[in-house]
Amino acid sequence: MTTTHSAVVEAPDAARDEALHQLGRALRATGYTFTTVTPVTHERVNRRPQNAWATDVRGALGWSRPFRPDTLPSSIVELMDAAGVLERDGDSWRSTVRFSTYDDELFVHSAFPTTAADAVFFGPDTYRMADAAAAHAASRSGRVRRAVDIGCGTGAGAIAVAKRAPEAEVLAVDINDTALRYARVNVALAGTSGVRPCRSNLLSDVEGNFDLIISNPPFMVDPAGRAYRDGGGSGGHDLSLSIIDVAAERLEPGGSLVLFSGVGIVDGHDSLRAAAAERLAGTDLTWTYREVDPDVYDEELDGEAYGNAERIAVVLLTAERPG
Repeated sequence: MTTTHSAVVEAPDAARDEALHQLGRALRATGYTFTTVTPVTHERVNRRPQNAWATDVRGALGWSRPFRPDTLPSSIVELMDAAGVLERDGDSWRSTVRFSTYDDELFVHSAFPTTAADAVFFGPDTYRMADAAAAHAASRSGRVRRAVDIGCGTGAGAIAVAKRAPEAEVLAVDINDTALRYARVNVALAGTSGVRPCRSNLLSDVEGNFDLIISNPPFMVDPAGRAYRDGGGSGGHDLSLSIIDVAAERLEPGGSLVLFSGVGIVDGHDSLRAAAAERLAGTDLTWTYREVDPDVYDEELDGEAYGNAERIAVVLLTAERPG
């Protein structure tokens, strides 16, 4: 078993990170909860006339609505200011982050809409992926000693695994420095000391092998080329296929990959499944593949990128190396 360790990413501004951590703690103390919906649902709900302005903390820090200076408690505003996440435009104020709840934990991520190049997304796919990763880790009780979440974003998957495998070393890797900042804060909020955020392009900047590799990489064809969304290649599969390749190289005997991805189905054909089968054929990994939801992101079917697709499905691929 490889026991090499990678360096923990140091916070570029420890005081701001600590303020963001304290903001999360303050929200938790109030009983704050928020379930993140799809961007289309979020936009639709916020378009309602009564939702033009936030009237409470959930409106400001969940729904990303603008708010008046006297809307939120002064203690919350002070922490937002200290964390550098409060934008002021006259009497219209706005948070640059959201907080969402999952698995009894609180996660900070980017405000809606997630249009910035370094946006950190959290949404229904995060819930699905983290559920799959948590279930897999729980089913392998005592056998996960070293795990990694590739493209960790908020760190939700890594934290979910660490809660089911508390003795494991869990790396949360990403190339997005904003994601690593939020992951650090979320790890602190969850108290999962075994999770260590690290900067890495896939696994090229960390050493050693793993008992469990999880990932929810970008998998869409995105004409805007947003890093958190565009999976690369004509079908949005490039990152998913690269992760399969990496897993084939870096899984320990008995180790497994849990990959949550998506694909546009054209004339009944799943091009990701076909490409994954070709990659896996040359390995010793056994694998399964299933649709988690057969019809998501239907609004994308109106765009040129998915002009030939009949539907977009989200899928779960698991692969295991013989022990």
